[in-house]
Amino acid sequence: MEINLKDIHTPSDIKGFSTEQLHLLSGELRAALMRKLAAHGGHVGPNLGVVEATVALHYVFDAPSDKIVYDVSHQSYVHKMLTGRIDAFIDPAHYDDVTGYTCPRESEYDLFEVGHTSTSIALATGLAKARDLRGGKENVVAFIGDASLGGGMALEALNYAPELKSNIIIILNDNQMSIAENHGELYSHLSELRRTNGTAADNIFRALGYEYIYVDNGNDLRSLIHAFRAAKGQDRAVLVHINTMKGMGLPCAEAHKEQFHYNGPFDMKTGADTCISTAESYDDMFVQSMLRHMRADKNVVALTAGTPGAFGWSPEMRKAAGEQFIDTGITEQDCVTMAAGLARGGARPVMGVVSTFLQRAYDQLSHDIAINNLPATFVIFHTGIYGLNDMTHLGFFDISMVSNIPGIRYLAPASAEEYLAMIDQTVGSPSTPTVIRTPGGPVRHRDTPVDTDFDRYEIVERGSEVALIAEGPFLAIAEETAALLRARGITPTVINPRILSSVDTVCLDTLKDYRHVITIEDGIIDGGFGQKVAAYLGCSPVRVTCLGLKKEFLDRYSVDEVLAANGLTPAQIAEIA
Repeated sequence: MEINLKDIHTPSDIKGFSTEQLHLLSGELRAALMRKLAAHGGHVGPNLGVVEATVALHYVFDAPSDKIVYDVSHQSYVHKMLTGRIDAFIDPAHYDDVTGYTCPRESEYDLFEVGHTSTSIALATGLAKARDLRGGKENVVAFIGDASLGGGMALEALNYAPELKSNIIIILNDNQMSIAENHGELYSHLSELRRTNGTAADNIFRALGYEYIYVDNGNDLRSLIHAFRAAKGQDRAVLVHINTMKGMGLPCAEAHKEQFHYNGPFDMKTGADTCISTAESYDDMFVQSMLRHMRADKNVVALTAGTPGAFGWSPEMRKAAGEQFIDTGITEQDCVTMAAGLARGGARPVMGVVSTFLQRAYDQLSHDIAINNLPATFVIFHTGIYGLNDMTHLGFFDISMVSNIPGIRYLAPASAEEYLAMIDQTVGSPSTPTVIRTPGGPVRHRDTPVDTDFDRYEIVERGSEVALIAEGPFLAIAEETAALLRARGITPTVINPRILSSVDTVCLDTLKDYRHVITIEDGIIDGGFGQKVAAYLGCSPVRVTCLGLKKEFLDRYSVDEVLAANGLTPAQIAEIA
């Protein structure tokens, strides 16, 4: 008996399968998934661990009539394979036809663009309420991992969902892992439920009003189908707790769960990366700098909200940091406000955070940090056009978001030497809330001393008539532009602003008799540092042009194409100078 994956176009194609056929299907899906992931990269462990659960989900429920919401949705690869997108997983020519997350632009089976954690239960409560208002009868299912469950938004929605007193089903995929290890007492509770086969007297889910169903072998099709059938069609909130193995079926992913949460191309037999980069990185610089400060001062504390590997905190580095390293789990709001408490208590907190995830803690950064003027440091990674390029993970909104919060000092280094000097200054003698924007792209060095008065702009090249003010990695674009202009007989002034939350009025005053000032930033123009410059120079004769990115969501873009589309190539800038 054989299963041809190309024959699976919709979930209805597996409805008549026997249990044996479903096992064969799961094996074929897992094998195809491993081949693609090894060649292409992607979220390895999360998807391999839910092959059977996804097959059982679509076998029992009737999507798209029944509504299924994935959280974070990076574990939806098998869901895509069963819903008409199989070519994107078995044909290398089509590997890039789908995104790594659910995507309504691809299929009616995908309800939301979702790439941030802890949203599924809240989304499901909205779907369920809308169904109830129109008298619908479909099932609403939230598929959420144990790591996502620890997020504040998930806990809020978990508390609210039973109040609907109607059909809402939460499938808790418990693989005992976040991206790294789980953190928080909730996970001790889940461990006790697993240890007692779901019979522990203390059960938070029953206490909140859920009917609770436990599946000890969450990779067993028969058990999953039985549990999902029991949950289907109920007129109350049901939570199905499934105990799964992250990375199941791939020995290297089972053994190294953190490494294989997300991985680039790799050798399936050894697990070794096949696209290893030997280039130096700002991540390594950050971690080594932090360890140096930690050794010198026990009050220096590094924090992360569940993403330590995203900026260099490997298990070995975390071990070296010991009790001075804190991972709050995927809880950015809690992490930022904990930093506020640490700062008030006399510690020196430094939170590393991916640009897209800092959005989730805007209020805490503004209310708890800035209003209280607490000297915490936040180092942002994967910023700008060179950062993550999925629509849900874009890193070019942070300048306008952060730089306009009163009291926040937002620094943008353009070289490794400036980067380390900014970290040393803010961690060594903190005096005000400071955010440091890790440059995107390759590491850049400078061979001149760093002026540590970071509230002042730095004149990189002094000229006349035209000034190019370019932050972070775009300083290199400005320097290339300057070379083109000099070939035309124009000697521009090139400026590295270094601070994005305020303007250097002394420097800008010297530009008022220039013909043209051009600001160039690695972020959206609206609300960016260029508009601050333009506002200050607005009453002077000088013409000011602000260059940057349009305010739009992009998805899996080409950096070169986006630069050209926004007039950000050296040739385009030189043409308007």
